[in-house]
Amino acid sequence: MPTSLIILAVIVIVLILMYNSLVSKKNQVENIFAGVDAVLKKRYDLIPNLVASVSKYMEHEKSLLTEVTKLRAEANKPNISEHEKIALDAKVTSALGSIMIAVENYPDLKANENVMHLQHSLNEVEEQISAARRAYNQSVTDYNNAIEMIPTNFMATAMNYQRKEVFEIPQTQRENVNVKELFN
Repeated sequence: MPTSLIILAVIVIVLILMYNSLVSKKNQVENIFAGVDAVLKKRYDLIPNLVASVSKYMEHEKSLLTEVTKLRAEANKPNISEHEKIALDAKVTSALGSIMIAVENYPDLKANENVMHLQHSLNEVEEQISAARRAYNQSVTDYNNAIEMIPTNFMATAMNYQRKEVFEIPQTQRENVNVKELFN
């Protein structure tokens, strides 16, 4: 077998392996994002129950409840991009955290069995979202590395693959917690 034919065969095999690797990483990112999306939907399905349960008690937080309801409606729109879902997730996480903190100021709410059950369900869903985000971010990192590193970056450019965005913690959640305020 001529040497040039062997070299050509090796080059073809390498190109096929690079192509398959990139497609696999792209599909893995999409699959894991679908899992994140499913858990986020679970959270969005809990929001109307939470709002209905706490709204009669939380007269002073009406704007917060309205904001959460508005964000939920935005998140449930069809054809929303990954970028928009990631941004909405950060806003919903912040708003739900504010509601849970506000619940602490209402003794009747803390004693309400329905609210406590919803709070427990939301905590479970938040843990699932956190795990799904970690898996998604790892998959996106693998994908981004593959499309930026030589030699697969040449193939990725030819395939028009673009960098994906990871889920990041909003700046407001990175700030230190004032423990003194928690006990007031």
